[in-house]
Amino acid sequence: MVTRFEARESAILGYHNDPAYNGRVLMDGAAINADCERMMENFDVRPRDPGLKSANFSGGNQQKLILAREMEKHPEILLVGQPTRGVDIGAIEFIHKQIVALRDQGKAILLVSVELEEILSLSDRVAVMFDGMIMGERMAAETDEKELGLLMAGVAGEAA
Repeated sequence: MVTRFEARESAILGYHNDPAYNGRVLMDGAAINADCERMMENFDVRPRDPGLKSANFSGGNQQKLILAREMEKHPEILLVGQPTRGVDIGAIEFIHKQIVALRDQGKAILLVSVELEEILSLSDRVAVMFDGMIMGERMAAETDEKELGLLMAGVAGEAA
């Protein structure tokens, strides 16, 4: 999200060439506003003002608008970095449900997070990196925070 952009501009960032947003000569402002309003409604972005500068939204609401923009395009592969950073408890649950729904549709999701609880609750497999190397890969249902913590600290071996 570019903070000097209006919410409606941030809502189409990277998708500005989509035919849905382009009129015969200029960009279709009504279509862009309508899409932004829908995203704001679906992801509970507050305030629901497509014309408001992105900088004037809380960090959590900026994050929700970015997630709405990307998730509502129904990607085959989605890279999600720190998806719940700065959002409130209710939004965390909503975001987690959206990620799980995409996964359940057969979409590939690469989740990057420092929240081990989040990783374990959303992931099928967990790969841990330390110093630029993959220290190990574990099935989420077969590991715990202690084992992952050791891998994160660069401790590998039978115990890890």
